[in-house]
Amino acid sequence: MRLVIARCQVDYAGRLTAHLPLAIRLIMVKADGSVLVHSDGGSYKPLNWMSPPCSLNVADPDDDAREDGVTSVWTVQNSKTDDRLVISIHDVIEDATHDLGDDPGLVKDGVEAHLQRLLAENVETFGVGWRLVRREYPTAIGPVDLLCRDETGVTVAVEIKRRGEIDGVEQLTRYLDLLNRDPQLSPVRGVFAAQEIKPQARTLAVDRGITCLTVDYDALRGVDDPSTRLF
Repeated sequence: MRLVIARCQVDYAGRLTAHLPLAIRLIMVKADGSVLVHSDGGSYKPLNWMSPPCSLNVADPDDDAREDGVTSVWTVQNSKTDDRLVISIHDVIEDATHDLGDDPGLVKDGVEAHLQRLLAENVETFGVGWRLVRREYPTAIGPVDLLCRDETGVTVAVEIKRRGEIDGVEQLTRYLDLLNRDPQLSPVRGVFAAQEIKPQARTLAVDRGITCLTVDYDALRGVDDPSTRLF
């Protein structure tokens, strides 16, 4: 990655036009060819950028630009369209290149797969005497996250979401309709489990006879004990 801090102006031309007046900015040139122009604000979002596939050409300024103080002109041209990003460099304050190596990618914590595994390992979160029949129980319309038996032996289909919304309730409803046609499983009731359940989803679930359970992810993995909280 190349990081250039420079006093520059930036012009974008193509499907739209945009102009950034002369100021000190950070220019990032990534290994994939993308070029991003950042200010010292605006959070993570660049002021302007060009995504790959594109090419970067550095040229000397013409006489008029040189008289205005431009020392070099960067033209970033999109390989598939006429879009181009033109960066007129006046002064370079710092220019550094770093090899960041291969990135392993973002590993998210608290995603649905983690929550499903923890609930499968701690199935009595749903109630004393519960037991797990199978994770990812296969059906013709997709796998049910958890298939369980409650303390009375009744089959329970559990749908797990990080954020419970109406589409999750609809998904569980379809599973229940299909599972209740199987005489070896019927009657099957449903539990909608999530870290957060939207009010509309909860209302729909209750109307359809589905139990809602809000799950404390940190407590499940042993990071936080709710019994030790003051409030």
